[in-house]
Amino acid sequence: MTQTLTLIGYGEAGRTFARAAGWESDVRVFDIKPLASLYKEDAVSGCTSCEEGVTDSPLIISLVTADQALAAAQAAAISIAPSALYFDMNSVAPETKCAAAKAIAAAGGRYVDVAIMAPVDPARLAVPLLTSGPDAGDGAEALTTLGFTNVRSIGGDIGQASAIKMIRSIMVKGQEALTAEMMLAAEQAGVTDEVLASLGGDWAVKAGYN
Repeated sequence: MTQTLTLIGYGEAGRTFARAAGWESDVRVFDIKPLASLYKEDAVSGCTSCEEGVTDSPLIISLVTADQALAAAQAAAISIAPSALYFDMNSVAPETKCAAAKAIAAAGGRYVDVAIMAPVDPARLAVPLLTSGPDAGDGAEALTTLGFTNVRSIGGDIGQASAIKMIRSIMVKGQEALTAEMMLAAEQAGVTDEVLASLGGDWAVKAGYN
């Protein structure tokens, strides 16, 4: 990576990406929690404020808890550089993404709605990403440059990538819940292997993943 990148939020997803990509000192990190020991362990540049992390950074990735997604965008907007790309990877409603985009755009930044379409671990940088919004194409290209290998731009409006993820989750999480119910019942009855075999295919692996 040759450009400065800022991560807002250094939880499971942010740390997984940083370590998998080997961003180290190329990335500035800000988290509302005191994580100095993790910053040192991962050799990343920890910041004491959002302003310090965002100032003059051309690429900003937000990976915070859902209830902080809008607040993070509003804080970043105070010091965001003109034309900087702001990647909102948080799992929030399309309406929240639109409100965050309004704050970033008003400050001269370029907002990209990013939906993470699968668990970050074990996929890491190969996790499927969808980008949407007016700058979705540029955003997808920048994410690929950062090391992500499965990025697709759907163009369209801000919020569409997130809408796809949320609507898709109705099916995905339903399958996960049904699988859990099936496996618990099979274990209790002592017939797990036979149940999985009766389903055919790779259900032994799929059930564990679900």
